[in-house]
Amino acid sequence: MTEATTPATAANHRILKDDYASEWMGLRVLDYEPGRVTVQMELRREMLNGFGIAHGGMVFAFADSAFAIACNPPEDDGTITVAQGVDINFLRQAKAGDTLVAHAEMVHSGRSGICDIEILAQSPGEPEPRRIALFRGRSRTIRKPE
Repeated sequence: MTEATTPATAANHRILKDDYASEWMGLRVLDYEPGRVTVQMELRREMLNGFGIAHGGMVFAFADSAFAIACNPPEDDGTITVAQGVDINFLRQAKAGDTLVAHAEMVHSGRSGICDIEILAQSPGEPEPRRIALFRGRSRTIRKPE
């Protein structure tokens, strides 16, 4: 991994500079290179629904943040890449105390793109993480608004 693609550099990614939602979620960049990112967060009590399991909106928001980082270069190139549409499939539940990890990868880029994100959860003491959701984002690159 080069200096330009270290997690520390990605943590200063232009997308995250003023992304208060990702900050509130406690999102951490574990690995980064353009078009690919791995992020992590701890699932807290206030991220649960009335059944005591991960709120789908929290899992979605977590994956959406990974999507934004994977789709946009860390430096300002005069464009932004935004979601044009997304699909998410919830496969299993997660609970408070679980560590969530999202692996995002652009599978097609250009003016329109496609990014696949796999979301895993691991409970303390659990030997292997379990896949809890699959997210596919369709993106569009536009000129940065003035």
